[in-house]
Amino acid sequence: MGWEKLTRDTGNATSLFETTVNGTTFYCGRDRLPVQIVGYEPKRSPLDSDGHAIVFCSDASRVTGADDGDSGHGAASEITTIALEPGTTLEYTLGDRHCAGVFDGDRHQPCDREAAPHCPYHTSTWVCARCTGTCLKDEMDCFETHAVYLAGFAPDTFKVGVTREWRLETRLREQGADVAAHIHTVADGRIARELEATIADEQGLVDRVRTPAKVSSIAKGIDVAAWNALLERDAFDVIDRFTFEYGFDLERQPIAETHLSGTVIGTKGRLLVLERQGTAYAVDLRDLVGYELDQGTGDDASDLQSSLASFG
Repeated sequence: MGWEKLTRDTGNATSLFETTVNGTTFYCGRDRLPVQIVGYEPKRSPLDSDGHAIVFCSDASRVTGADDGDSGHGAASEITTIALEPGTTLEYTLGDRHCAGVFDGDRHQPCDREAAPHCPYHTSTWVCARCTGTCLKDEMDCFETHAVYLAGFAPDTFKVGVTREWRLETRLREQGADVAAHIHTVADGRIARELEATIADEQGLVDRVRTPAKVSSIAKGIDVAAWNALLERDAFDVIDRFTFEYGFDLERQPIAETHLSGTVIGTKGRLLVLERQGTAYAVDLRDLVGYELDQGTGDDASDLQSSLASFG
């Protein structure tokens, strides 16, 4: 399954749209709205050859007769993807939005419930994200070696976090961190969460950075002096340092929008940066999940905000 492919409809479509990627043309049926964004995947390392980020698409054929006692599932469909490489032109209109369904291995079960991005039946909660050292599961299972880290987001937002040690750099890139430091290695997740809570409280650090804050600072650089001053505190014994590059620089702050039309400038964590008619837009990939797609920019493109700078 190539990263560039869009879903090819296998039903009895009465009208088709086509898209050509890297010289290959793919066709998607429109009569039953078969193309839906059902997930995304940030670029995980500089060596990741699958593109800066991936938007997953699947057959979103509606099912009928779903009620509160029904799963809302349609027939399983294969997962296909769109690569978000810099320079790629995307021309899609966002249609209706509903539950993105659920993954079952490399297959996808669509759902027609109205709640988006996921209905209550398909919303999963990762309880470990709320852990502060007292396990919230029936049985503790985080026995792998964990890393405690500091992460910096431009210009001067600093957080403390934890992850399995082997995922450290991947986790930092998933968040779109500009700089980071590995400060502790511990035996398991319980100890790591206890340390995280203590450091956040004693050092005045946050343990999460919301997406709007990342959008508002994506065109800014890290305050190096403030970052270095943080690492020089006696509380921290730095094991390793990281500086991340995402392959693009912005002269102006992009506008936060939810759309999928324009030329890809790049991605940072789960943020997709697009350029359209001289204006840069920052799109939270999570906000795209659940939308059905049509080919073409459509009338909604004219409703996008435009920065004053684009008219200079």
